[in-house]
Amino acid sequence: MRTEFKLPELGENVTSGTVGKLLVAVGDVITAGQNVLEIETDKAVAEIPCPTAGKVVEIRAKEGAKMNSGDVVLVLEASSAPASSPEPAAPPAPAKRDETSATVQAPRPEKTQPPAKRLGTVRAAPSVRRLAREQDVDLNEVPVKDPGGKATAQDILAFVAARKTAEQPTTAAETAPAQDAAAWTNGEGTSVEQDKWGVVVHEAMNTIRVRTAERLGESWRNIPHVTHFDKADITGLEALRKECARKADKKGARLTAMAFILKAVPEALKRFPRFNASVDMENRHLLLKQYYHIGFAVDTPNGLVVPVLRDADKKTVLEIALEMAALARKARDRKLTLEEMQGGTFTISNLGGLGGSGFTPIINAPEAAILGLSRSQTEPVYNGQEFVPRLLLPMSLSYDHRIIDGADAARFLRFLAEAIEQPWHLMLGL
Repeated sequence: MRTEFKLPELGENVTSGTVGKLLVAVGDVITAGQNVLEIETDKAVAEIPCPTAGKVVEIRAKEGAKMNSGDVVLVLEASSAPASSPEPAAPPAPAKRDETSATVQAPRPEKTQPPAKRLGTVRAAPSVRRLAREQDVDLNEVPVKDPGGKATAQDILAFVAARKTAEQPTTAAETAPAQDAAAWTNGEGTSVEQDKWGVVVHEAMNTIRVRTAERLGESWRNIPHVTHFDKADITGLEALRKECARKADKKGARLTAMAFILKAVPEALKRFPRFNASVDMENRHLLLKQYYHIGFAVDTPNGLVVPVLRDADKKTVLEIALEMAALARKARDRKLTLEEMQGGTFTISNLGGLGGSGFTPIINAPEAAILGLSRSQTEPVYNGQEFVPRLLLPMSLSYDHRIIDGADAARFLRFLAEAIEQPWHLMLGL
C-alpha cells in the first residue's frame, strides 16, 4: 500500500517554505520520525520528519522549489508490502531519483546523462538561485564544474565575469562609471567587480546567514534604532550564583548570570509594557502583549539562531537555567523546531563570554527592543567614602524610537539594573 507524506504545518503564520535539501532518495527505506528534507522559511531552517515508515518510491519535492503546507513531499510504500508489483519499474529507478510528477514541475536532469548540467532544471541551492536572479543569469547557460551537476555561487560569478569581459570592449569608456557604481550596492545585489583590484575569494553564504542578513537588513531599514547604555553592579549576583551553583549542578543545571537576568527581564517588561509590544503602523495601533516569551541569541557553527523561552515570568531561575541549556543544545545540533524560534516578545544577545564593553544590537522585528550584554569587569566604584572594587556588567538596550522615548529607555534599563543588583528579590519573587 502506498502512502503520501504531505508537508505539515510549519508554525505560526508560516504556510510555505523552500526546499533546501532532500535528505532521502528514491529506494531508501526510512523509519518513522526520520528527517526527509530541510525546509527554509523566513524564520529559520528546519528538518522535517516523516511520521510513517516505509520505502521511498517517489519524491515530489525538489531542491529550491517552494512548497505549501499540504503539498505532497514523497510517496512511501509500506516496508512490509510485497515487492512483486512495483518491481517492473525497477530498471529506470536511477532516473526516477530526480524526476517529479507531471502535475508538479518540469523534470530535473537525469544523473546518468553526462551533459546533465545543461539540460532541464539545474540543481542549485536557494541562495545560488537568488544570486542568479540578481545577476540576470539563466542557470541553464552556466557551465557547472560539480560532477553531480549542482551549480554553485562560484560558477555564476565566473559566468558573469566572462560575460562582462565579452561585452566590455565596445562600451568600456562609457560604462566605467556605471560599473563602479554597481560595484558597491546597498546590500540587495552582489558585486563581481571587486576582483579587478586584486584576488577575491567568493564564499557562498549558508541559508541561516542569508536569512539573518535579510531579516536584520529589513529591521535596520524599517526601524529607527536608538541604543542606550548602562551598567549593573552584579557583585552580589555573582556571589549568590557561586553559592547556589553546586546545588544547581546536582539538579543538572549550569547556573549562570544569564538565568538571573532572564528572570529579571519580564519584571521590567511588566513595569514598562511598550518594551513588550509591537507596532502596527498601518492601523496605528500598539500591540501590548500580555505574555513574556524571551528570545536569547545562540552562536552556532551555522550562524546565529534565537530560541524562545516561553512564559519566563512564571519560571524559577533554576527552571530557566535548565530550559536555556536544553534550547541552546538543540540550537547547536540544528534540532530546534520552528515553534521554538517563534513568538518572542523581547530578545537578549549575550556577548559576555567573548569580550567588549558595549555594542548596538539590532532589534528582532516585530519586537520593540533588544538587550545586549557585554563582558563584566571589576572596576573601582566610589561609595561616598572610598573606592571599592565592584563587578560591573555593561548593558546595551536598542529600542524602536517610534514607540519608545529615550527617557523611558533610561528608566527601563535602570530598573533592570537595580533588579539584577538585588538577586535575592528575584529568588523570592519580590
